[in-house]
Amino acid sequence: MKQPNILFIMSDDHAAHAISAYTGGRINQTPNIDRIAKAGVRANNVYCTNSICAPSRAAILSGTYNHINGVRTLSDRFDGSQDTVAKRLQDSGYQTAIIGKWHLGHGDEADPTGFDHWCVLPGQGNYYDPHFINKDGKFQVEGYCTDIITNMTLDWLKNRDTDKPFCMMCHHKAPHRPWEPGPKYKDLYEDVDIPIPETFHDDHSHHAQAAREAKMTMWHLTVRDLKGPVPEGLSKEEEHHWRYQRYIKDYLRCVASIDDSVGELLDYLEAENLFDDTIVIYTSDQGFFLGDHNWFDKRFMYEESLRMPFVMSYPNHIPAGSVNNDIVLNIDFPAMFMDYAGLEVPEAWQGESCRATLEGNTPDDWRKAMYYRYWMHKDGAHNVWAHFGIRTHDYKLICYYADALDTDDRWAENDRGPEEPEWELFDLKKDPDEMISVYDDVDYEDVVPNLKKKLFALQAYYQDEAYDHPLAK
Repeated sequence: MKQPNILFIMSDDHAAHAISAYTGGRINQTPNIDRIAKAGVRANNVYCTNSICAPSRAAILSGTYNHINGVRTLSDRFDGSQDTVAKRLQDSGYQTAIIGKWHLGHGDEADPTGFDHWCVLPGQGNYYDPHFINKDGKFQVEGYCTDIITNMTLDWLKNRDTDKPFCMMCHHKAPHRPWEPGPKYKDLYEDVDIPIPETFHDDHSHHAQAAREAKMTMWHLTVRDLKGPVPEGLSKEEEHHWRYQRYIKDYLRCVASIDDSVGELLDYLEAENLFDDTIVIYTSDQGFFLGDHNWFDKRFMYEESLRMPFVMSYPNHIPAGSVNNDIVLNIDFPAMFMDYAGLEVPEAWQGESCRATLEGNTPDDWRKAMYYRYWMHKDGAHNVWAHFGIRTHDYKLICYYADALDTDDRWAENDRGPEEPEWELFDLKKDPDEMISVYDDVDYEDVVPNLKKKLFALQAYYQDEAYDHPLAK
């Protein structure tokens, strides 16, 4: 069997509902990302296991949850001595490369391992004139970050060893905060009013206290985010709308540059007759709130944050224009790469190959529920509470455990909240926007214990120590 090439394109904080393949173009158009979906599959239920940048990236490399790979928070460094999909592919003869955002630490064993070539941003990196780090040290490149990463990726592809299959991970910084658009798109949407989300005016009166205390509403956007002070004389309603427009337009301008990048990479593959032999994936490290529930950012287990965009093409294997609704996790990606490469998936990896389900042949025993855990309790920036939960096709149960669990999480040392956990339950069929928690509704008194049983079973299955707490009894 001929091993396929792999082009894995991942942006940062790009919500699925800012991709026209998912929305039909409600707020923007992404024709090049849509090209991948048209040539292959659009997956609607791909989820991250921890909606924050570094932990999601660690999960994608290692195929494990964050309590296993060691990157639970933004401050944790990835131990490069552990097993990764890059190492496995490299050992099997793949030429491997990663260019762009790394965000998993540097120095000692935290630099990228398993890659023949790596050139990555230090930390979050800058939009303009960014610095990069490679095996020879740190250097600066003039220009716009998205364009630079694209050009570096194309240069590597053009100069690779053509006798080997390749795995290229092209990781963009955009559209991460503070949403600084490239020169080409700085005036895009200038005379357009972007539609507000249906949940824009949510006051969280039917959510847990954790939602009401989060500091990521439109009112928490800074002068830097907004690129200037609020105009004088606006009413509160007018200012609310103005803040959203300033935020969402710069966000979508950054997305437009990403879409251009995807187009350049696809054009190269097609011009070199590589497209049919290459698995092409576009995704993001997590979702993002685009004014939904009056929020920006991520972290929460709510759908806009939990769901990752995921489109994938591999002609002659994945039916063109197909749609998949199965539950797929970011920890599944490494196993899928190994499957397509004809390699054995390590037993220690916790993900499962999603190859069959994405090809339209979902196994009868494919997962019907997923487990999530966010560790950074009341971090200084957004004040989001630590929580874990379960999502099935019909329900979502979330536990904001505060200090009900004895954890050594460094983010949870001060002001940890109530000793008793808060719970939320959402009926995703009746309430897909997750506006009203029905945890205390008598109509769901049989649903709650059943979901808790499944939740704690998943915690035990994934070896998360939370399952051994009285909450789980």
